[in-house]
Amino acid sequence: MRTCPRCQQQMRRAAVASVEVDECPHCKGLWFENHELRLAKDRTDPEVAWMDFEIWKHPDRFRVTTRPLTCPGCASGMVGIEYGTTHVTLDYCPACRGVWLDGGEFQNIIKALTHEVSSKSAREYVQASLREAGELLTGSESLPSEWRDLRSVLKLLQQRLFIERPELLGIVLGLPRF
Repeated sequence: MRTCPRCQQQMRRAAVASVEVDECPHCKGLWFENHELRLAKDRTDPEVAWMDFEIWKHPDRFRVTTRPLTCPGCASGMVGIEYGTTHVTLDYCPACRGVWLDGGEFQNIIKALTHEVSSKSAREYVQASLREAGELLTGSESLPSEWRDLRSVLKLLQQRLFIERPELLGIVLGLPRF
């Protein structure tokens, strides 16, 4: 059994969006091994699944600080990473790539990503769809996963276009059906 890095209690297995993680029954913190955080995020909200919450992918969006925590996975020292606009400082183990989130921080990440999805412009969705199309060939995930990501972005682009340009919806609805 693993020990909570915050309150030193024994953790138990728990499911977050059908992903098995370790949870502290006392402080409700969550321990995600390697890719479990990405999987839980993708399964929690399919509309944000295409958004990569890869902490090292955008160095301009995060700030690293030292933390007095010991990794529950490998007992190495952890670092704190304040990521973008999420208002979450996650604790990351550079040795085993595990992530510790204090109670409620997973939900804050999902809320921040959902807000980011709803605040993007059509132009930003065009750029995102081009990136996602490129990832069909070069992405690190499977082809079906990359295809789902592209479809999600294109759906959101369509919605954003109709919101920003309602006259387009009238044109599309007026087209004859084949």
